[in-house]
This record gives sequence, structure tokens and C-alpha cells, in this order.
Amino acid sequence: MKKSLYLSFLILCLSQISFAQEIRAFRKFGGVRFETDTTTLGLNQVLDIVRENPEAYAEIKRARLNYNMAGVLGFAGGILIGFPIGTAIAGGNPEWGLAVGGAALILSSIPFTRAFRSRTVNALDIYNSKYTAVIKPELQFYGTGVKLILRL
Repeated sequence: MKKSLYLSFLILCLSQISFAQEIRAFRKFGGVRFETDTTTLGLNQVLDIVRENPEAYAEIKRARLNYNMAGVLGFAGGILIGFPIGTAIAGGNPEWGLAVGGAALILSSIPFTRAFRSRTVNALDIYNSKYTAVIKPELQFYGTGVKLILRL
């Protein structure tokens, strides 16, 4: 009787762990890395997961708009910088004004990147707020035995 009771309690705890999809965002150079318990997610996957919470979904859609804008400006700036450098390597007469314009475009993409990071973190805070009150059981194995910890 005791074994079946313990087994059913363990299965119940593990099922609660498997359904929890708290998403964490880690800042990295040039963007954000998204992770759940064990997997790394892309921005589109996060959009699909967050879709169930309308407020967080609207915030992450605004973040994606900033991400796309920063990408376009950064790419165009890179092209404008690369073209005069390629001309100089080939031995031609480069237009350094294009490189200055490209640098200006890259610098103008920085505020969009910052807005993307802050909006993403804000959206995930909104989405993860429903997981703050959930009991998260944790199973730990030791050399002398097994211990089940319930953290509130």
C-alpha cells in the first residue's frame, strides 16, 4: 500500500514538472538566448509558447519588430562598410563616405537591440509570473539514499 502511494505521489510530482514551461532569457552579445528546462529555443518557438498569454504575446511581438529593425540596419551597415574595404583590397579608389554611413547605420541599430532585449525580458517576466506560485518538487539522489524536496 505504501509503495503504491509513494509511486503515485512521485508520478504526480514529475508530471507537474514536465508541464511547467518557465522560459528563461540570457543576455548575450547581440541578442538574447532563450531556454526552458533543458532546451534552447528560438524567437519563433518562444512566440508560439507565449501565445497563450495575450499581454506577454503583444510585448514579445513588439520585441520582434525591434529585432527585425536592428537586423536590417546592421546588415545594411555591414554591406556599406564592406564595399569600400573590398574596393581598397582590390586596389581601387574606395569611397570612405560609404563606410562612414555604414558605421552610422550600425550605431543606429544599437537602440533597437537594447529595446529588443528589454521588451523580451519584460514579456518573459509577464509570462513566467504564473509559475511563481507553483510548487516545484525536486528529486535529489545521494549516495546514502533518495530525498524528495518540495520548495514553495
